[in-house]
Amino acid sequence: MTIGGLHRIDGMRLEVPKGYKTGMRTNGIIYIDEVLEKELEKEAIEQVANVATLPGIVGPSLAMPDIHTGYGFTIGGVAAFDLKEGIISPGGVGYDINCGVRLLRTNLAREEVAPKIKELIEGFYRDIPTGVGSKGKLRLNSEEHRKVLLQGARWVVEQGFGEKEDLAHAESGGCIDGADPDLISNKAYERGRSQLGTLGSGNHFTEIQYVDEIYDEKIANALGLFKTQITVMIHTGSRGFGHQVCTDFLEVMQRSAAKYKIDLPDRELACAPFDSPEARDYLASMRAAANFAWANRQFIMHWVKESFMNVFGTGPRMIGMGLIYDVAHNIAKVEEHIINGQKRKLVIHRKGATRAFPPGHPELPEAYKHIGQPVIIPGDMGRASYVLIGTERGMAESFGSTCHGAGRLMSRHQAIRRAKGRSIRREMEDMGIVVRSAGRETLAEEMPEAYKDVSNVVDVVHNAGLSRKVARLRPLGVIKG
Repeated sequence: MTIGGLHRIDGMRLEVPKGYKTGMRTNGIIYIDEVLEKELEKEAIEQVANVATLPGIVGPSLAMPDIHTGYGFTIGGVAAFDLKEGIISPGGVGYDINCGVRLLRTNLAREEVAPKIKELIEGFYRDIPTGVGSKGKLRLNSEEHRKVLLQGARWVVEQGFGEKEDLAHAESGGCIDGADPDLISNKAYERGRSQLGTLGSGNHFTEIQYVDEIYDEKIANALGLFKTQITVMIHTGSRGFGHQVCTDFLEVMQRSAAKYKIDLPDRELACAPFDSPEARDYLASMRAAANFAWANRQFIMHWVKESFMNVFGTGPRMIGMGLIYDVAHNIAKVEEHIINGQKRKLVIHRKGATRAFPPGHPELPEAYKHIGQPVIIPGDMGRASYVLIGTERGMAESFGSTCHGAGRLMSRHQAIRRAKGRSIRREMEDMGIVVRSAGRETLAEEMPEAYKDVSNVVDVVHNAGLSRKVARLRPLGVIKG
């Protein structure tokens, strides 16, 4: 039964009508089926409606099926704003700027890796610092830190931590132009100084997986995926650096909303007009944090590759590890979209949502121009993750966006209470999955039942045509923060 005040458009789309809340400038659309609708939070619906009240919004306020309540914008939220009349809001990006996912392929098959999985996971845990406040092996001076903020993964590869091909298989080439390190606070610099090459805490992970199902053989071949193949997924972002950038600018934006007389239904939607000095400063700082995150994932990929070579006692050719794609899911970007038959530049906020561009898009790597952008959707540590591909329908309907993961069902505190008296690590081992974490509470917070079933979430975006399923990946071992 549809929630009161909402209208079901079809089996995959739920409309939040323009009249649902006073001040809405447009309607909202939540991509969700009737099964997942039962888990839909009232607060998340309110947040979709609140975003629809913001000045200069173009098209509907959108939310993906992994929707849950966030800061200001819902997690799973997508919103586009005009560059003249619209705004930019840190709440539409999130605290973990450019939190994202990197998927690596190998030449190895499950039967080769399964006997060594414990050794590999121990190697990951030893080589990749994890947990709250974790510090990396790198000690960059001020000039090197600035270069990271300006050049992202490009600088990391230039230092020998990767290959040029890695940059060709990352969103924006692993670096977004327009960053300004001079705008970053001393506190943000201090928080980020020792955190490059670290995984962090919470839902961040590095996971060894195998391809257990292929839905589209042609696309899978183009991505270099085959049945039983070993893959590695890295999920992390800009760590304390990005968190502090967001914190700093929330204060700025709260003053800006009052200064520019922007009427907000929720102070967490603090924002500034896109063409204002405050917005320009935020965007330049956000880009610096995004570059930090791309550099972070590049370093971790290098150490993953080293761990595999150490365990197998061989060189990189035998392992055959390469980057399939790296994609952000907490970012705001200026993009060109067709609106009412005309090309327009818009600033697209994706918070807990993944870019999913179609075949032929000019921003895609040459290797993927003919198939579309790879989309990487991590699930919980006990079930599965997915590879999808971007579509023309998604480009037209959701500004080339899709879901970013499974989406939480329980708060972290609820999960810890539910896990009391249980050994989540042992439960995972009984499922054949080796787990290492920085603390017992992390495993409780991240237990599979704390999340929606990612298969249901992915089926919604697949059936809605926002992106198309290519392959399913099952976990063998994981390190968690």
